[in-house]
Amino acid sequence: MKSHKKLFFVIPAVIIIIAIVVLLVIFSIIPFIDAVNQKDDKEDKKTEKREDEDDDDKKDAKEDSGKDDKDDTDKKDDKDNTDKNDAKDNTGKKDDVKKDDVKKDDDNDKDNGKQGGDPDDKKPVEPEKKPEVIKVGVINNPPNESGYREKNVRDMEQVFSKENGYDLKTFYSQRNSDQLQAAESFISDGVDYLLISAMETTGWDDILLKAKEKGIKVYLFDRMIDVDPNLYEAAIMSDMAKEGEAAVNWLLTQNLAEYRVIHIQGAMGSDAQIGRTAALNAQFMSGKMTCVCQMPATWDEKAAKDIVLTVIASGEFFNVIYAENDGMAKGAVEALDEAGITHGVNGQVIIIGFDCNKWALRELLAGRWNYDGQCSPFHAQIISDLIRGVRHDDSKIIIVDETGFDARTITKDDVDRYGLGD
Repeated sequence: MKSHKKLFFVIPAVIIIIAIVVLLVIFSIIPFIDAVNQKDDKEDKKTEKREDEDDDDKKDAKEDSGKDDKDDTDKKDDKDNTDKNDAKDNTGKKDDVKKDDVKKDDDNDKDNGKQGGDPDDKKPVEPEKKPEVIKVGVINNPPNESGYREKNVRDMEQVFSKENGYDLKTFYSQRNSDQLQAAESFISDGVDYLLISAMETTGWDDILLKAKEKGIKVYLFDRMIDVDPNLYEAAIMSDMAKEGEAAVNWLLTQNLAEYRVIHIQGAMGSDAQIGRTAALNAQFMSGKMTCVCQMPATWDEKAAKDIVLTVIASGEFFNVIYAENDGMAKGAVEALDEAGITHGVNGQVIIIGFDCNKWALRELLAGRWNYDGQCSPFHAQIISDLIRGVRHDDSKIIIVDETGFDARTITKDDVDRYGLGD
């Protein structure tokens, strides 16, 4: 029982002691806990501050980084732009170079008869087309007929040359029948153009009709022929009748007491002979002039000389020699010189010639002849221009410009400018 009572007092005491110990422990621990908590608080604050600073640093760093990035981006953009511009410039230059190359290629291609562009797209090279050669057949009088004819023949050969794109065939004769045969041969050969200075004005109808049927175009030059105008393209002429009229009108201005004329004719039936004879015949018919002798010498110098020598031998008076070209006038003057008969300015006999060879104009300038009628031999270029469409005339008859020269007014410049040959 007593032991129970002891336990009754002992147990509570122990509990109280334990409680006091616990309290003491608690109270002793609390400051430590507070210190720990304060330390933790400080650590937390430091951590928070550090975190804030870190956040600020990060923010600043981010901003700096952003700026740097922006700068880098700007730099990069600038660089990209620069690169782009450089690339553009280079591209432009390359394009320019390429264009230049293409242009050069195009130019080269054009030169080679091709179209420019991508070489892979180019068409196969076609053979270069040669210029079309124009076939021309010329029927003419021989060059030894006269100085005029020599110049006319040479002019035709120079203009219708191979270098000028022509294939020229020529035939020279003073026989009309030979000329007709040659023309027919040229038609059979297939010439493109037939050019004719006919010996006679008639007999050409069938030949020109045959040429028309074959599609061959005909041009007449120097001498007209009597055919339908539809059978030829154009006639390039000296106006022979006008030449004769000009010479006869000049002769009338000399106011001779009488006109007694030796008339030396060219090839009978030729346009030159017909035209130059007509004006003088009109004076014979009117009675204003007297025909002492009228004979053809067919453009030949010696034949003309023989005619004048025959008249001199007959003793018949004459004071005018009207020769239808310079060569025959020259032969006539030789006959006068042999007979001791003066001629020219202030001479016994008036000398008239035609064609205006340079040597004949020198005779005029020296006063040994009186008058020379111009007859231009330069027909070839006019015909060539008509063939190539460079020239267009309303009339089929194209008259070349001509004049006449008087011994009293001719100048050295006239001789040099209008004289034919040397």
